[in-house]
Amino acid sequence: MAQVQKTSRVEVVVDAAAHLVWEVVADVTRVGEWSHECRSARWLDGDGRARPGARFRGRNRAGRARWSRTAEIVSVDPPHEIVWRTVPTWIVPDSTVWRIRVDPVVGGTRIRQSFDVVAAPWLLDRFFARVLPAHRDRDARLVEDLRRIGRVASREAAPWTGA
Repeated sequence: MAQVQKTSRVEVVVDAAAHLVWEVVADVTRVGEWSHECRSARWLDGDGRARPGARFRGRNRAGRARWSRTAEIVSVDPPHEIVWRTVPTWIVPDSTVWRIRVDPVVGGTRIRQSFDVVAAPWLLDRFFARVLPAHRDRDARLVEDLRRIGRVASREAAPWTGA
């Protein structure tokens, strides 16, 4: 029987400055600009910036399925790494830890993204695999997300033309 992918590690090098890439990934309200699945996010508490314990709610879409999840920032190491987890509930008791790492390299910025499912009741796992077949193998879509982050960050550096 099919299962969802439990772990992933992808990376790309983009032609954008690391500080601009960091600005894009550290602001969770910008996720809709680059994610293939998360369409938007909004802070639920705090001062609207990434810090441990701050929570946000993401709205997601994969195919015809739509859902939202609350997530909590686990750690932040500006301007290099942000880590968050989906918060389990009694209805949806799974949890996934997501990590994005940003490092300057010659010629651009290396962006690494990973996730690890840390809690997934077996019945819920089988259900998700059936209703969200895209979650069986997510690597290619996550690589594309990282490339989009690079494009968004590159636009930030574009000079203003006044037009």
